[in-house]
Amino acid sequence: MYRYKITFAYDGSNFSGFQIQPHKRTVEQVLKNAVNKIAKHPTPEIPVIGSGRTDAGVHALNQVAHFDIPYHLSNESMRKALNSILPLDILIKKAELVDSDFHARYSAHNKTYRYRVDQGEFVNPFKRNYTAHFKYPLDLTLMRKAAKNFIGEHDFTSFVASGSQAKSNVRTVYKIDIKRDKLRNEVVFDFTGNGFLYNQIRIMVAFLLEIGSKQRPVDDVKRVLAAKDRTQARMTAPASGLYLVSVDYGNDRESD
Repeated sequence: MYRYKITFAYDGSNFSGFQIQPHKRTVEQVLKNAVNKIAKHPTPEIPVIGSGRTDAGVHALNQVAHFDIPYHLSNESMRKALNSILPLDILIKKAELVDSDFHARYSAHNKTYRYRVDQGEFVNPFKRNYTAHFKYPLDLTLMRKAAKNFIGEHDFTSFVASGSQAKSNVRTVYKIDIKRDKLRNEVVFDFTGNGFLYNQIRIMVAFLLEIGSKQRPVDDVKRVLAAKDRTQARMTAPASGLYLVSVDYGNDRESD
């Protein structure tokens, strides 16, 4: 068997998330179908293992997965073969033959996500599937100050949605950048951490938007983290604004 690592982008608008679900169109299922077609439909079917799950409507610039296949193809041949089968809302950017001990999920060191918030007066029909919308003025200085309190290792119980299957809510956030994209009239959040819980980033973004619009005090992050109570962080930003930017395996860094 030959193990391939693939780096790929997808538009999540018409997917019910990454993970396979009965009677739903998912990224994992579409990839699995393509890989098994290349492998001439073996029994049992070849699974495709992703670096992590994304929810319905969430996008990826550089998601990573691996699979084992009984045929050897060059990296470029594998990339082209998959792209010739896959639908237009998924693009294989790179295919690499890797050692058998590589694991898309367990070998990852950290991940970076981006969240885009459009600040137009009304929802832009051409951006509605790719950004959140928040028309009210935002103080980026307040949000940057508040975001510093998320940095480090914390119990993020207050910032995880019900339905999470994680054994622990402790995660480490390494970096948060918040900037204004004047050309697009957007505020852009970048989060890097060793892993993120179910809806964690979307809940943190909604919380920071409340602070930036002065609906919450700037020091409220500390209080709510300590509370370990999801009801203290009520809102969840929509999936449309979230992108998986990169997965870092320590020896390489995928570009966006």
